[in-house]
Amino acid sequence: MADPVPNLVPVPNQVLIQDDANVAATVVVAFAAATEKEKSDDVVCVVRGLRAMEAITIPTDTFKVGFIGAGKMAESIARGVVQSGVLPPHRILTAVHSNPSRGTAFESFGVKLLPHSNAVVEDSDVVILSVKPQVVKNVVLQLKPKFSKKKLLVSVAAGVKLKDLQEWAGHTRFIRVMPNTPAAVGEAATVMSMGGSATEEDGELIAKLFGAVGKVWRADEKLFDAITGLSGSGPAYIFLAIEALADGGVAAGLPRELALGLASQTVLGAASMVVKTGKHPGQLKDDVASPGGTTIAGIHELEKSGFRGILMNAVVAAAKRGKELSPS
Repeated sequence: MADPVPNLVPVPNQVLIQDDANVAATVVVAFAAATEKEKSDDVVCVVRGLRAMEAITIPTDTFKVGFIGAGKMAESIARGVVQSGVLPPHRILTAVHSNPSRGTAFESFGVKLLPHSNAVVEDSDVVILSVKPQVVKNVVLQLKPKFSKKKLLVSVAAGVKLKDLQEWAGHTRFIRVMPNTPAAVGEAATVMSMGGSATEEDGELIAKLFGAVGKVWRADEKLFDAITGLSGSGPAYIFLAIEALADGGVAAGLPRELALGLASQTVLGAASMVVKTGKHPGQLKDDVASPGGTTIAGIHELEKSGFRGILMNAVVAAAKRGKELSPS
């Protein structure tokens, strides 16, 4: 509906609505001639309308992104954003780092270094918190006075929940993002979850930024522990598998360098087939496994050792550990 407050007739009865942005609004609801659905729809429209009015739209043509923390993940995201043309480097900011090499890495592709994090927040429309989980609370509390309503805050701190981030910041225009390490080569699997007063436009903007370093999905935050176990920890499982395949090649007589190259390209090619063909992995596996052939003999050995069960257990164990490590 274009009108955020449709079909409402003033009556003495009033309902106090507290939306996720902590904006209290007195909503006058016409209970007299309205059906239950109409009442519900009107309340939803009012709250959405208030939220839209409260949020300040970020200018898509001029907005700046500031990184609090200049580690490898922040560098990967910033570099990808610049290389893809999503943003020019002069619209990306970070602060001078205790490790001079980190500042040099950002300056190498044109990013401006400011003297301290307060200056980064002040001069940025989107603030990406890319610090270690154990220090994110202190960082947020220190920067809290600079978090005005026009700022969109983004956290990539693993395991730190939106409700805690929002409480520490006193600010609910927050998006939690979980990329993984292949962001360094532009192949991240990233999942994002929206905070209380983040708008759809905010979500689209962040999806575009992180889309510069891979693929982006949106999911409910309650799924993040499982996501940690799969895409967060998953690259390590695949690295282990590549190493094991290469070792198998060496055991079968291949030179180490050739074995590692073949194993790495084989995993890359197989993953690309799943993504590009849209076929179920089981179907692609069946396409390779000829009756009585070499592939089915190898698959038989994997199944005898519980290969699929081992990978499933690894994801579940990592998800469980992620939940245990979460601050709340």
